[in-house]
Amino acid sequence: MSGLHLTVRRESWPIAGRFVISRGAKTEADVVVAELSDGRHSGRGECVPYARYGETPEGVEAAIDGLRQELAGGLDRERLQAALPAGTARNALDCAFWDLEAKQAGEPVWRLAGRAAPRPLTTAYTISVGDAEAVGAAARAHAHRPLLKLKLGGSGDLARVKAVRANAPAARLIVDVNEAWSPAQLDELAPRLQKLGVELIEQPLPAGADDALANHTRSVAVCADESCHDRTSLEGLAGRYDAVNIKLDKTGGLTEALALADAARVAGYRLMVGCMVATSLAMAPALVVGQDAEYVDLDGPLLLARDREPGLRYGGSLVHPPDPDLWG
Repeated sequence: MSGLHLTVRRESWPIAGRFVISRGAKTEADVVVAELSDGRHSGRGECVPYARYGETPEGVEAAIDGLRQELAGGLDRERLQAALPAGTARNALDCAFWDLEAKQAGEPVWRLAGRAAPRPLTTAYTISVGDAEAVGAAARAHAHRPLLKLKLGGSGDLARVKAVRANAPAARLIVDVNEAWSPAQLDELAPRLQKLGVELIEQPLPAGADDALANHTRSVAVCADESCHDRTSLEGLAGRYDAVNIKLDKTGGLTEALALADAARVAGYRLMVGCMVATSLAMAPALVVGQDAEYVDLDGPLLLARDREPGLRYGGSLVHPPDPDLWG
């Protein structure tokens, strides 16, 4: 690929209300967008810098901008994988490369990646951490959705799940603890959550405390999120997790996300594809990975006060593949 011109910018998108997890709350989605142009075609990618991993919008923008000369000199997507570590900066550029390559070839990304044509997927809808009354009201408002994902935070979690189940009795239910439990809490709560119909518990323990899961008697499947970034993570998950949550902001882009999905499937893990709160531009590449996932959590745009135009088309919880004007 010949030299490319880079444009990088920070954007802020208002969230509808507040998005709350065990580590804190936010009212805006701060994203970084990278755009690559060959003079005729251009491709875009979006990422969400995450403080949990020491990232800031300013730092991610600087990391992307730091490759400006290399991109002008012919840096391609393959060499990008070594030029930046797994993380959000590489994600934005990797997805921009895929979009650009699709525009140049006149072919969709899924075909360039050797994947089957994408179909619409049913996404989970996320309910933020709150007291039992608040999460019950949210569940009641979204009881028509087939899959709900409840954020948990420690104290009061059983009451939260009971409130959701009472107000959305027909919905499938998964929970995301975001590292907030101890091994004792997991052992105590998991059997009770199983009786309430919870199918999956995401990241119950802090990343780095995974050894305790080897002795945990499974009543509900456990999914690695913060403990799984790219293929190098898989060895440390063996015997501890049943599923992995693949997020492009963790893998460093679609290239590694597809490779991680393939390797995880061979290793016997169930697949989930997830997201940060972001616009449709960030969701679109993840839909390629989501075609083979048992759980899809790509509701970021549904949590925003507004999305970019054009965006993905959501019909309730059914998210449709992107039009080329958006990405891919």
